[in-house]
Amino acid sequence: MSGVAVHVALDHYLELIGDGDEQGAIDVAAGLLDSGMPAQQVIADLIGAAQRRVGELWASNEWGVAREHAATAVSERVLAAVGARTAVPATRGRITLACVDGEWHGLPARMLAEMLRLDGWRVDFLGASVPGRHLITHLHQTGPDAVALSCMIPTRLPRAHAAITACRAAGIPVIAGGRGFGPDGRYARLLGADAWAATGEEAVARLADDWPPPYVADHPGTFLGDEEYTHLVRSRPQLITCAMDRLPAVYPGAHHYDQAQIDATAEDIGHIADFLAAALYVGDEAIFTDFVEWTAEVLSSRGVPPGALRVGLRLVRDQLVDFPMAIKMIDSAVAGLPR
Repeated sequence: MSGVAVHVALDHYLELIGDGDEQGAIDVAAGLLDSGMPAQQVIADLIGAAQRRVGELWASNEWGVAREHAATAVSERVLAAVGARTAVPATRGRITLACVDGEWHGLPARMLAEMLRLDGWRVDFLGASVPGRHLITHLHQTGPDAVALSCMIPTRLPRAHAAITACRAAGIPVIAGGRGFGPDGRYARLLGADAWAATGEEAVARLADDWPPPYVADHPGTFLGDEEYTHLVRSRPQLITCAMDRLPAVYPGAHHYDQAQIDATAEDIGHIADFLAAALYVGDEAIFTDFVEWTAEVLSSRGVPPGALRVGLRLVRDQLVDFPMAIKMIDSAVAGLPR
C-alpha cells in the first residue's frame, strides 16, 4: 500500500477514534490487513501514529482529556482485533514486558507486546505500573529469556533504575524503551539496561539479532541521586503545601481560584518537583528544562499566561535555597521562558 493511501487511512482512523467509533476503526485496520499490509506495520503506522496525533491534539487543547482517553480505549480494542487476526507460533523464546512502577501509559507497551508476539516471542505482558517486587516475583516464577521495560515519563526513572538493577541481579537481561529514557536512550545506558530501542520496530529487530545475551554478569547498579535529590523527594508534600500557602501573596489572581483551579495548581507544582527530582537523579538539567518548555506551550494553548508558570517555579525555588544544583536547573528553565 502506498504512503498516500496509509496517510488517508490514518486521517480517517483518527476521525473515527475521536468520535468513539470502535467498529469503524477496526474496519480501517482490517482493510489495511486485507490489502496486504503486515500486522506489525498496521500497529506502528496506523495505531501508533494515531496515538502520537492524539497526544498532540491534547497538548494543543484541541481535544480534552475525556476525548483523549476515549480514543485511546478504542485503539486498544483495535489492537486486540489486529492481534486476533494472526496466529504465530512462539519460536524465539519468552519475554516479560512491563511498564515501570508509576508509569500508566500502557498502550505503547501493549503495542510492542503484540509486535513481539507476531515475531515469534511468547510474551508475558504485565501491563501498566508494575511494582518492582511483583515484577521480580514473576521473573522467578516464569524464568523468561529477557525483560522489556517501558518508561514514557522521566519522573519514573528512579523506579526504572531499581527494576533494571533487580532484573540484572536475577541474571535476566533488560531492553528498555520509551521516551522517558531520554534522547538516544542515554538514561537507559546510565541505569544499566543491556539495550535500548527508540521504537517498537527497532525493539523487534534488536531482539531478533542474536539477543538477548546468553549470560548476564552480576551488576550492582550505579548509585544515582545525591543529597539534593533525597531532600526534594522527602520534602515533596511540604514543598507543595508551602507553595500553595504562599501563592496568593505572590500571584493576586489566585485569590479568585475555585477548588478545581486550586487542585490543578497543586498538581502542577507537584509535577515541577517531580521533574526536578528526576533531573537531579540522573544529573541532567535537560529533563527539567524540556519539561518546563513543554508545560509553557501546553499552558499557553489553554490561555494561561507565562507569568503563572514563573510564579510556580519561584515558589519552588524559594524553598531550595541551600541546594545549588536545583537552583541552577530552575534558573535555566526560567531563562528559557518567553517574556
